Amino acid sequence: MIPVLGIGGTFQIGFQVSTITYTSQHVKVFINETWLKRYGYPIHQDNLLFLWSITVSIFGIGGLLGSSGSRYLTVKYGKKKCLLCNNLLMIVAASIMGCSKIAQSFEMILIGRFMCGLSAGLCVPLHYQYVGEISPMKLRGFANSTSSLFWSLGKAVGQISGQRELLGSQSLWPMLMASCGLPALVQLVTLPFFPESPPYLLMHKGDQEGCRKAIRQLWGEGHHQAEIDDIMKEKATMKNTKILSVLELMKEPAFRWQLYMIAILSATIQLCGINAIYFYTFEVLQAAGFDEKMISYMSLSVGLSELMATVVCSSIIERLGRKVLLRGGYWIMGSLLAGITVTISLQDWYFWMPYCSLCLIILFVVVFGVGPAGATVSIRTEILRLSCRPPAFVISSVLNWLGVFVIGITFPFIVERLKHFCFLIFMGVLFTSGIIIHLFLPETKGKSIVEITEEFNKLNFKKKRITTTPNHATEDYTFCTRL
Repeated sequence: MIPVLGIGGTFQIGFQVSTITYTSQHVKVFINETWLKRYGYPIHQDNLLFLWSITVSIFGIGGLLGSSGSRYLTVKYGKKKCLLCNNLLMIVAASIMGCSKIAQSFEMILIGRFMCGLSAGLCVPLHYQYVGEISPMKLRGFANSTSSLFWSLGKAVGQISGQRELLGSQSLWPMLMASCGLPALVQLVTLPFFPESPPYLLMHKGDQEGCRKAIRQLWGEGHHQAEIDDIMKEKATMKNTKILSVLELMKEPAFRWQLYMIAILSATIQLCGINAIYFYTFEVLQAAGFDEKMISYMSLSVGLSELMATVVCSSIIERLGRKVLLRGGYWIMGSLLAGITVTISLQDWYFWMPYCSLCLIILFVVVFGVGPAGATVSIRTEILRLSCRPPAFVISSVLNWLGVFVIGITFPFIVERLKHFCFLIFMGVLFTSGIIIHLFLPETKGKSIVEITEEFNKLNFKKKRITTTPNHATEDYTFCTRL
């Protein structure tokens, strides 16, 4: 079931991030030609740059709105039904973008990108929660890290499809933008054969037999009473818990540092420089001095490197732990960004310097895939109880999509003003986040939610003396929330 969730989940974001890079030149030409036919004169360069920035960043606006409604829709209709309906939205968006050139309307691209963002914003929190809830504890870290694996796979597939020999040509770029409908169609056809999340069936529907059947279908025949008992205990604690809104959750002292960590991780993912490199890979490599004909193949090597790195992350995350991968990954990535800035500054001095820039970019992407990409997803899933994860994911997703929008709309102007020194901004963010993770984030590898909660209570209530036991943590600090 993990591949089915992945192909319609984080795969879509990775695919959108990479394909927009390969359509950038064609879309700019299309906007200029359409403007010329409508008004009789070519569009001003500043207006073209602004329209292109909106085309890139409107995906984040749609994602922001989609993620904001994911909590309500998940509780009311369940994750499976939401994903199935969401696939229909993605297919419609793909059709609109695919017809934009025929209709001579660049506005259709904007509408399609907004709808794609809306769909992705809804499906990604569902993917994270769904894959975490269907996984046994011993495979929890591996299952959560597959989210980043499919994200990288989407980037790689998008980059392969975007080559000039395939769909990246002047005549076929609308098909490249419309191809996001194919993964949605695959999930729409295959997901009905799989069960709803077992915790949802038991805790929200009260269907204990359906929960047992779903667990047997997902995990195979065997004795799974211990897992069912854990879900029943969680359900029992929810009966007497106070229902909080997202705003009330943010004010709740028992979850203060968990939310701090979620906010820091979400902000760092967006401000680490990885999205900037993928959104504007062509511009970055052009600044490094490479020939335009070779840039598409070099971009492909970057995407494939991250894909291989996320495979490695899935295999080592349970050995090294989440905190080590996050802290070390941030510091190494910050150092690499400093190196990229230096090599681009010296590219006119030595003929081999642009190749050093490319190697550092690839190494940066590899370190991101091995460390922060997979570990971030695991941390966000593990530090809060099941009843509190949906609103926490809403907060996380809103921050993520807000970051996508801000980076998408500001990065081209930042590059124009600061040139290659723009990466120093991301370097500062990475070193700062690494220090915060080192000082305040507890390791979650091999720990239960009760043990993790006790670690956070030392920060949340450090001015108070509280004796925490498993029962105390379960009864006093478990909240169900609503958006």
